[in-house]
Parts: sequence; C-alpha cells; structure tokens
Amino acid sequence: MTPETYLARRRAVISSLNTSTTASALLITDEANIRWLTGLISSNVAVLLSGDSTLLVTDSRYAGPAADVSDASCEIARDVAGVALRSAVGAGDPPVAFESDSLSAAGLDRLRADTDLARISLIPTVGLVAELRTRKDPAEVRLIKQACEVSTAALAALLDQVKVGMSELMIARTLEFELARHGAEDRAFRTIAAAGPNSSVPHHSPTHRTVSCGDILKLDFGAIVGGYHADCTRTFVVGAAPTDRQIQIHELVQRSAAAGRACLGAAQAIATVDDAARSVIAEAGFAQYFTHGLGHGIGLEIHEPPLLSAATAGTLTQGNVVTVEPGIYLPGEFGVRIEDTCVVTAGHAEVLTDFPRGLIVLDR
Repeated sequence: MTPETYLARRRAVISSLNTSTTASALLITDEANIRWLTGLISSNVAVLLSGDSTLLVTDSRYAGPAADVSDASCEIARDVAGVALRSAVGAGDPPVAFESDSLSAAGLDRLRADTDLARISLIPTVGLVAELRTRKDPAEVRLIKQACEVSTAALAALLDQVKVGMSELMIARTLEFELARHGAEDRAFRTIAAAGPNSSVPHHSPTHRTVSCGDILKLDFGAIVGGYHADCTRTFVVGAAPTDRQIQIHELVQRSAAAGRACLGAAQAIATVDDAARSVIAEAGFAQYFTHGLGHGIGLEIHEPPLLSAATAGTLTQGNVVTVEPGIYLPGEFGVRIEDTCVVTAGHAEVLTDFPRGLIVLDR
C-alpha cells in the first residue's frame, strides 16, 4: 500500500467520526485497524487520529518500522494508550472517542484512573474503522486473490500425498508445509483436517486419528499473503468409491454453495443470500444439520464483517470479500462443507478460490 492510501484511509475515518460522534479525535487500539491505517505491524500499539494529525505510539521493539510511517508522529512507550491519549490533553480538552470493542474494561479503567487524563471525556464507538475496512480496494483484493491462489496450489500439491492410514494431524501439517512452499507467509488459521465421524464437527481440531478406507475427509485451510487471508474448504473421500449417502449429501451442499455464490452481488440483502443457500438444504430435509451462518467477511483478519447469516441486517457492497460455506453435519457419521472466498462486484461475485468442488476420491 502507498503512503497516499494510508492517508486517505485515515481521512475517511475522521470523516466518519465527525458525522457519527461529537468527538474530535479517535483512540485506536485494534492492531488490525492500525495496520490498515498505517501499515505498521505491532503487538503493542495505539494511534490517536485528530484532523490531519496522526500520533502513533508503540514500544521500542517496533521503533524502526514506526518511524517509517509517513505523515505520522511517533512516540516510544510501553503504556501506548495512555501516552496517545495524553496528547489530547489541553486546548479545551475535547471529547475523544475510543474503540470499545478493542479496549478492555480493565484498560479503560486504567485510563480513567489516570489523573492526567481525568478531564478527557471518553466516548465509546463500535466498528467505526471495521465498517470502512469491509470495502476492499483493488490492492487488497489482489492480495486476497494471491492468498487464495497459494491456498489452492498447496491443496493440489497435498492431494497426491494423502493416503489411508495417514493421521489428521499429518495431513494438516503437510498442507501447512505446502502453503509455505507455495508462498504463504503464514497459515490463515489452524488448519482443519477432519476424517470420518470427526468431519461431522464443523470446527474439529485435528488429532492422531488415522484415515480409514472410505472416510470422508474435510479440509478447511487458507494462506496469508501480504497480511491478507484466504479461506477455503473442500471435502473428499479417501481410499474407496463414495457411498450413495456421501454422494447425496455432497451434491446437496454443492448445490447450496452454488446458490449462495450466485446470489452474491452489490446491494443484495445479506439475509437473502443466506436464505438462497440455506433453503436448498432445508427443502431436502436437512435444515437441522446446517448449524452455522453462511459465511463471513475476510481480509486482514480471518473473520471480519459482514457476517452472512439470516440475522444480519443490511446489504452487500461492492468490494466486500466474503466466504460462502454451507455444510451438512451428520453427528457420528460424517460432514460435508464447501467453502469459497468471493469478492462482491457491481454484478455478481468473482470466486477467488478456484478449485474443483466435486467429490474427489483420493488414494485409489
């Protein structure tokens, strides 16, 4: 990202702050928001935005990268939020907004107990920066697309290595090795490799259970490239031709996923997208086995707004990058999920995780 991009983002935040609160400044403590606004990666950081002024406070471990942030002044301290907020003291002590979904209750109590800050009125905000982050610019979409390409290339490299008798943990770690080998800077989250009955658990943690002949194998995984995440799920059968029941459930989930992807588009109601996919499964009599929302936003974090669910109000916007991931989970039997990362355009959506969705048989 260019310095001009970060500056434009900060100005957009101040504009949103001015129209939604009486505060003249915003204390930002969410690390992903700070990275989006400045490019700085730090585990101990705060930013105070006020007009065209940006104060970045971090500790000595990040002094070099922090000094390189354009159009921002920098201070080095351990008490990052307190030091950032002290810069607002004086000149009438105008109210300062803060990220109530990031700053902990204990952290807020410490700020309010500081006698140097007692005169400052703190106004809570929720999701102010996150809402702006939902609309990805072309550079962000390119990075997410690269992460998706790395992810699917790694999956292709894995498939010839999966064998009956291989453990879930070995499959997961092998896939993560392939992610690194194909250019990922990290995994997007802990890889899910779930075989046999374990595949009926939506977010199963891999174990030493080995894959048996005829098992369903569900893989949920993703790469990080340039800080941006990918998310993809595919379901396979290992060592034997699929049963009629496995084929039935997989085809149903495949039709549901296709219906959800086809419904994506700018100005489309989010609840309508969820219904488009969910109704396919419900009409087949499996509604109770689709137990989670249809998808979620993705970007600098693996889970971002908007959440795709029946309970989510509002519409999609051009530039949203979301997952579509319906599933059917039959307890004690097996589960199927098909997930793609998609970018919402003016028309329909562009699918970024380009990999076959059919029920592929491995190790035959």
